[in-house]
Amino acid sequence: VLPREIKPKEKAEEADNTIVSLSNAMKASKKAKMDERLVTYWAPQSVEAELFKVLRTNLLFPQAGRPPRLILVTSANPGDGKSFISSNLAVIIAQGIEEHVLLIDADIRNPMIDSYFGMNTVNGLSEYLAHTEAISKYMYKTVIPKLTVVPGGKPPLNPTELVTSKKMKGLLEEVKERYDDRYTIIDSPPMSIAAETSAMAKYVDGIIMVVRAGKTPRKEVAEAIEQLGREKILGIVLNDSEQSVKKYYGYKKYKR
Repeated sequence: VLPREIKPKEKAEEADNTIVSLSNAMKASKKAKMDERLVTYWAPQSVEAELFKVLRTNLLFPQAGRPPRLILVTSANPGDGKSFISSNLAVIIAQGIEEHVLLIDADIRNPMIDSYFGMNTVNGLSEYLAHTEAISKYMYKTVIPKLTVVPGGKPPLNPTELVTSKKMKGLLEEVKERYDDRYTIIDSPPMSIAAETSAMAKYVDGIIMVVRAGKTPRKEVAEAIEQLGREKILGIVLNDSEQSVKKYYGYKKYKR
């Protein structure tokens, strides 16, 4: 259960937030500031960051079985905060001692991950799916050690066809089989507006459903879960919840 997206009170203005490509085919991008909504980066001691640590623990140390390596994050409707959850979850896992993380923005209709990490206007997943270059050309290191990002790229005219293509299937299979020391988080489109999320769900280890408190209708959440398959649901994250902050031990709410 997570509170609403909080803007940190102070930002580390001196931090070096340069984004560098993993591929020699691309030069280092311009200096860019990490978005203030990345509370796990800007405010690691905040209540919000602590709640993300709880989510990390629940995912990486399940009561039974192995932890999921390929995780899809989605929501029933737009505006529920799935990109906020995806980005902060990727950061908090990468802040662990051993965990490496690959964050893929598969919501190429409305990509948001690039803005969180200061990579506006860079090419990404949509260009990879439409052309023949290797995925490494579209993988970017971030200022956070052990966190690599594949942004969504420029919104294409045929998002469904690209994301449901054999090339996308091959990418999901590759990152799952090739990188056994890495957690991959996929920010996918909301269920109510895109068909491609259901297609990707077949190839992931588990799914996190993001629900905005007081906004997302229960019926639509239930329908989305049934469509994705209950056996794939790792859990539901309640976003924008004031109550969760008040009840979280003795912590005080992080001020804007």
